[in-house]
Order: sequence, then structure tokens, then C-alpha cells
Amino acid sequence: MPELSHRRRMLVLAICCMSLLIVSLDNTVLNVALPSMQKELDASLAGMQWTIDAYTLVLASLLMLAGSTADRIGRRKVFKAGLVIFSVGSLLCSVAPNLESLVAFRMIQAIGGSMLNPVAMSIITNTFTEPRERARAIGVWGGVVGISMAAGPVIGGLLVDSVGWRSIFWINLPVGLAALFLTWRYIPESRAPKGRRPDPVGQLLVIALLGSLTYAIIEAPKAGWTSPEILLFAALAVAALVGLLLYEPRRAEPLIDLRFFRSAPFSGATVIAICAFAALGGFLFLNTLYLQNVRGLSALHAGLYMLPMAAMTLVCAPISGRVVGNRGPRISLVVAGITMAASGLLFAVFDAESSLPLLFTGYVLFGIGFGAVNAPITNTAVSGMPRTQAGVASAVASTSRQFGQTLGVAVIGAVLASGVGASSYADGFVDASRPAWWIITGCGLAVLLVGLLTSGTWARTTALRTAERLEAPETAQAATGANA
Repeated sequence: MPELSHRRRMLVLAICCMSLLIVSLDNTVLNVALPSMQKELDASLAGMQWTIDAYTLVLASLLMLAGSTADRIGRRKVFKAGLVIFSVGSLLCSVAPNLESLVAFRMIQAIGGSMLNPVAMSIITNTFTEPRERARAIGVWGGVVGISMAAGPVIGGLLVDSVGWRSIFWINLPVGLAALFLTWRYIPESRAPKGRRPDPVGQLLVIALLGSLTYAIIEAPKAGWTSPEILLFAALAVAALVGLLLYEPRRAEPLIDLRFFRSAPFSGATVIAICAFAALGGFLFLNTLYLQNVRGLSALHAGLYMLPMAAMTLVCAPISGRVVGNRGPRISLVVAGITMAASGLLFAVFDAESSLPLLFTGYVLFGIGFGAVNAPITNTAVSGMPRTQAGVASAVASTSRQFGQTLGVAVIGAVLASGVGASSYADGFVDASRPAWWIITGCGLAVLLVGLLTSGTWARTTALRTAERLEAPETAQAATGANA
């Protein structure tokens, strides 16, 4: 990619953030619309889980393929294709006649979405090459998640209450078309000097692992945890994981380069992303159902109730980006872990739902934590890795986020469904959700402990050693080509 002026780099960042906005906004708006969709489509709790997880599952499965494909054939080309497919999928979702169609159209959306965020992050990484400037750009990127959280519930609530839940998908169309035009006009094409070859076997193993694990967790409360169906899918997930661990190291250019995980910061970022986004997925799922189905609030009022969390995410994300750029990731990760765990504890131990001051305190704490955690995840994932593999490295981080959110909704929904049982939904919700809040608390503690372990001197040494190993074959290959 040619060297761009400061103004042009800012424009590239703004265009990439537009893609993140529509993908993030789509998730937050959808959460507010869940109760309305559940009533109109006569869906079960598991059906509502699938409207979220069908999207995040396909997204997680295809992100690494999209990242490596973009590095090989051109990042702008894949980015534009993603915008088109995502916009078409959004239009189809708005006219879905039943739950099954909606889930299928959400999967089309996800195919497009998989071509957006990791590719946009790769474009940003190759545009902002100076580490401090890149960390600040990633902080702005994380701030867009905060904007989507702040705007999503309110916009979604207004649309659901005034027009209906189908209208939540319409807002993706003008933003997607504008981003498509600006990408064609202003973002230069870029690709890795040597593209990675496709890995169809690895891709199928990833899909089998994520899909079978998610299916087993979501359907277990209805089918029974020890039923043959659930045990079969659990065994398939284990077999796919073993297959990945055995097959991928034997390929010269694997879908998942397991050498990345020799870097403690990279491995830590992966674990932290899964835990943080599992907590987010569970948090949004629980509160959306609680505020509307138990407290009886409208979609708009439920969105307004959650504004404290969204506002803190919006404020803290860019601050965290600056802190990571100036002081490294440790401070942000410690703040994130402590505040997310404290938020979970308020609900698990002190029944924060029963008191508005405690409820809003829990929302504020979670917003601070989630706002702080995004920048160190992204920056750690791409820092120290060869720029030629920026797409793959950022795609692994994005995959971890989406898989975490998928896992959070699946596990929290399963725990909730098992706890409510045959009791009155409104009467049994708070007690049934208590184990789920303990899980969210555990996710926050994991962010804290893993963050402390993988952000010190030893961890940085492993990152440098891993980068040298990754760059050595590329350097040797380039030297061979020059001698020839």
C-alpha cells in the first residue's frame, strides 16, 4: 500500500469504521428487538438464541478464510464484496416470513460480515504503520463499538415501537451503500506480497467444531444433556478440535497458523476476547429479556435503561486506545477485568435487578470494562506479527470475539432455560439467571488474570521470539528468489 497523507489515512479509518458500525449496530439493535420477534414469530428461547448465534457462528467460522483471502487477492476487493452481501442479507432479513427464513438470511448477512471487520482491521494495520498511531486508530475503532451500543438500543427501540422489528434491518442499507461508494473512491488496493493458499480441510474442521459445539449447548436443555443427539454433536466437536491440532501443523500455509499461539500476548488476547465477548453476549441477552419480558418495558424504554452501559463503553474505548498506545495493554486489561467481574457480582450476589441504583451501577461498571478491553485485544493480536500476515492475525482476534459472543449467548441461554423450567417466566427469571451472572463474573476474573499473565516482560519476549520465527521463512524465501 502506498504511503498516504494524514488526511487520507483518517478518511480510510472513517470508511473502515463505517463497516464496523453497521455490523455492531446490527447486533445491538437485534437484541432490543428479540421479545417482539419472539412474539410475532412464535419462537422459543432457543429460537431467539439461534437468531443471534446463526449470525455470530457463521461469522466466526469464515473470518480467518476472509482474512487470508483478502491478503491474497486484495483487501479492497474482498471488503467491497462484503458490503454488497451484508446489505443484501439485511434486506432479506427484513422480509423473512418465519423464524427458519430469518435464521437462514442472518447466515447470509454473516457471510458478508465476515469480509468486513477483519479486512478493515488489516487495512488499518497496513495504513497506520507507526505503533503509537496505530494504537490510537484502534482506539477510535473500538469507540465505534461504543457508538453502536449507545445508538443501537435507542434506535432499535424507536423502530420496533413505531414501525416494527423488520425495520431494524433497513438501517444497514444506506450505510452499506455509502461505505461501498467511499471504498471504491478512496481506499487503495493492497495485498500481501505472497498470498496464502486456501485450506479447505481446515475450514471444514473449524465449521464442524464451532457449529457442533454451539448446537449441543443451545439444544441441550430441550433434548437433555445426556441424550444421544447432544452426545453425538459434543463428540463431533471434540473430533474436529483434535483434527485441527493434528492437521494444521502439517500444512505449509494452514488456515490457523498454530505458531501464532507461541506468543503469550497473542494467546492471551485470544482467551481474553472469548471471555470478554462471552460476557457481553450473555449480558445483553439476559438484560434484554429481563427488561422487556419481566419488567414489562417497551423496546425503547429498555434501550434507554441500558444507555449507562453504552455511554461508558463509548467514553472508555478511545481512552483505552490512548492508554494502550502510551503505556501498553496491562492497565486497560486490569481495569476491564475488575469492573466486568464487579458488575457480574452485583447481579449474582446482591440481586441488582431489585434496585434501580444497583442496576444502573452494574450497567456502568460493565460499560467501563467492555470499553477498556477492546483496544488491548486488537492491538496485542496484530502487534509483533509480520505485516504480511496482518489479515490472518486480526481475523483470529475477530474470530475469538465472535466465538465468544456465540458461546456466551448459547451458555447463558441454556442456563436460563434450565433454571426457568416449568415455573412462571417472570417469577423464576431472577433466580434462574443467578448462575448465569456467576459465569459472567468468572469471565471478568479470567480477563483480569490472563491479562496480568500475558502483558509482562516474559510475555513480550515470547512475542518477539514468535515474530522472528514467523518472519524467518519469509526472509529466506525472499532471499532465494533474489539469488535466482
